[in-house]
Amino acid sequence: MKVTVVGAGNVGATCADVLAYKEICNEVVLVDIKEGYAEGKALDIAQKAPIDLYDTLMVGSTGDYSKTANSDVVVITSGLPRKPGMSRDDLIGTNANIVKSVTENVVKYSPNAIIIIVSNPLDVMTYQAHITSKFPRTRVIGMAGILDTARYRCFLAAELGVSVKEIQAVLLGGHGDTMVPLPRYTTVAGIPVTELIDADKLNAIVERTKTGGGELVKLMGTSAWYAPGSAAAQMVEAIVKDQKRVFPVCMQLDGEYGIKNCYLGVPVILGKNGVEKVIELQLNDEEMALLKTSEGHVREVMNVLEKM
Repeated sequence: MKVTVVGAGNVGATCADVLAYKEICNEVVLVDIKEGYAEGKALDIAQKAPIDLYDTLMVGSTGDYSKTANSDVVVITSGLPRKPGMSRDDLIGTNANIVKSVTENVVKYSPNAIIIIVSNPLDVMTYQAHITSKFPRTRVIGMAGILDTARYRCFLAAELGVSVKEIQAVLLGGHGDTMVPLPRYTTVAGIPVTELIDADKLNAIVERTKTGGGELVKLMGTSAWYAPGSAAAQMVEAIVKDQKRVFPVCMQLDGEYGIKNCYLGVPVILGKNGVEKVIELQLNDEEMALLKTSEGHVREVMNVLEKM
């Protein structure tokens, strides 16, 4: 199996490193526009193999997409990172052009690939890649929900003093301030989280999750990379190994949750064909209202892209 990661910055390099270290595929191709950058990162990861004992072939390329030919999965992380005070929406113009160009090259050399988008603003970049590729919606998906639920689970584990392994969670909606964490579907070793934590503390954790990316930007001056890169690699693993994992991913909805032609995070079964099935939860009125609010925000950003 062959996986390409486009963008050798912090997120892309982290994703490539996790893929190599866990031997998720036979070959990882790292691509970047900066001369020698991808080659250097690939070589560095390759030289770590005798230490961490993996056999994954690493290939680096400066803009030569012929080396990515016949990739099974392509992860697109390309684009400008967020800076302090910058919203994801501020990135639309520049990153849409980048994602469009990258997607055209992906389609040219790997017409059967499944595309995973990590570039921000995530929801609208998934939209851009989908309309550019003309692939089925099940093969163009965005990585956001795994990262957001990871942050949510991390905060809950710290508050409750339990292992993160015990916490399962689901969220819906756009990637950002209008995401919809679902405490009703959050459990700790099968126990509803609402039985283990006060409502005020749970609400505070939900709000911290919504602004989790911005919190890291303020601390570091740039976007996160360890968790996003690992989250993308987990999606690749589910596809390459046909694991049928249930993950929240961003994709075009076609009537699910009463929403059509909008790119939102929803729980799906992820396997060798990409999205094998969209899971529709029975939302209550409050949860549905929050999802509709998130839909409205994402459509506004989609409209900005369409007018460019």
